[in-house]
Amino acid sequence: MGIFDVFKRGLKKTRDEGITAQMDEVIESHEKITDELFDELEEILIMGDVGMNTAERIISNLKAKIENDRITDVKQVRETMKDIVSGIVWGGSYLRLRTKPSVILVIGVNGVGKTTTIGKLAMRLKEQNRKVILGAADTFRAAAIEQLQVWADRAQVDLIKHAEGSDPASVVYDTIQAGKARGSDIIIIDTAGRLHNKKNLMDELNKISRVIDRELPGATRETLLVLDATTGQNAVNQAKDFKEAAGITGIILTKLDGTAKGGVVLAINNELDVPVKFVGVGEEIEDLQPFDADAFASALFDTKIPDDDREIENFISDDEK
Repeated sequence: MGIFDVFKRGLKKTRDEGITAQMDEVIESHEKITDELFDELEEILIMGDVGMNTAERIISNLKAKIENDRITDVKQVRETMKDIVSGIVWGGSYLRLRTKPSVILVIGVNGVGKTTTIGKLAMRLKEQNRKVILGAADTFRAAAIEQLQVWADRAQVDLIKHAEGSDPASVVYDTIQAGKARGSDIIIIDTAGRLHNKKNLMDELNKISRVIDRELPGATRETLLVLDATTGQNAVNQAKDFKEAAGITGIILTKLDGTAKGGVVLAINNELDVPVKFVGVGEEIEDLQPFDADAFASALFDTKIPDDDREIENFISDDEK
């Protein structure tokens, strides 16, 4: 299945029940391009979890392009919207993992699919012949450790874990030592499963970072935040808090196929200036997909891209391995 078809499936609810269908209905109800049309489109975007700032930017760009290109046919508004969305949405699907070992810190609140995502990511990295080791540093819940063990067994990768309530930094230390001793390419750390106190979170992550810096000086590192797409604008608010506390380098957006709120990708891109690196569009391992901006915009508006049968096999940056 090509990348366009993957995103088309993942955005089906957004197209059929969300902003795409509503925009089509509004455009078809107008015979001319008017301020009223722009106002209705902006309202749809805001209600579709695109966010007010992003919606205003899209409509402002839409007005300017229609004026500059002297567009008068209302039927061309849809394609113009697609071009503008393509320009706004962006993603850095490549992971910067150029050292051996490299470190991926994965954070996110409970219930967003963080542990499952780590398991899928470990399996995908293993398929690329990377030797992976996991560290269960989200020690707040015993269930998180147990679930990560299930995924480690499924992926056939090593897992370092301590008892519930242990110091997360000590788990990270032991995982790094094991990773170096076993020749691991990538160390994935499950951590920070809560956001009840930003200061505590920042202190915990700073302590973990100091351990990594001391034990793996110069190692490349990704800090990936897992968000649940079904929560819409709440996911954006979570990301703002985590960005302030953790300095995230990328976002993994789960459950995109289970919501009509696919427009949240636009809000994340525009308001946070952090790339969406992966999206979850189903339950299977292959449904954790590297994000592709062109495929996303085209699937959102159901217009095929020229090379829509391509697949993203390698999601580690070629010039930073």
